[in-house]
Amino acid sequence: MIGAQVLSEQSLLLGWLCYVPLLLWAVWRAPWVELFTDRRRQHLLFGTIFALFALWLVRRDFDTGVSYHFIGMTAVTLLLDWPLAIVGGLVAQVGLVALGRQDLAAMGVNGLLLIGLPVLVTEGVAILVERAQPKNLFVYIFCSGFFAAALATLLCLLASLGWLWLDGIFVMPEWLSDFIGYLWLIIFPEAFINGMVISALVVFCPEWLETFNRTRYLQAPWKDDEPRG
Repeated sequence: MIGAQVLSEQSLLLGWLCYVPLLLWAVWRAPWVELFTDRRRQHLLFGTIFALFALWLVRRDFDTGVSYHFIGMTAVTLLLDWPLAIVGGLVAQVGLVALGRQDLAAMGVNGLLLIGLPVLVTEGVAILVERAQPKNLFVYIFCSGFFAAALATLLCLLASLGWLWLDGIFVMPEWLSDFIGYLWLIIFPEAFINGMVISALVVFCPEWLETFNRTRYLQAPWKDDEPRG
């Protein structure tokens, strides 16, 4: 997460100009009718918002104006689908702002980097997996869960550093050349958390996952009807 003090006014404005249309698009595409009529989906949305809020509160703040925390948006996207994932992330952001743990001015930039980008990556990977139509559920767990979370985290880190570098206000650390070695310490835990959440949901509550094709992944095993000699 990036603080407003290390971002220029142009970056803050650009973040809002890009984040607001994304929010409006998500609100437009969200299944509000199904949400209002399905109490189970309502509980999932509220529970996910609380889980995101709690996850983002557990973070390491640095004096330089940035902070590190797990993202968790891959599991949220697979659970709720992308429109409600973006809406849920916004509500969790508002909660952080209310507690003074996030700058209101920087909500646009952080929303793009920590919500919009992970949702985009996860949705793209999920579409590619669905087009391949695999019948092995481990393909869904690994590609849509572990791999998508790892890729989203990598792109979020690179995009955040690139944004700060272009702004020129944030002082880049001297150990930036060793950044590749630290990437694994950030990417792997994020991929593990999201992957394990998806694995648990696939095993115990597959009907909760909006992007999980239960008909194909959980079909009965093929049996040979011919008698064996």
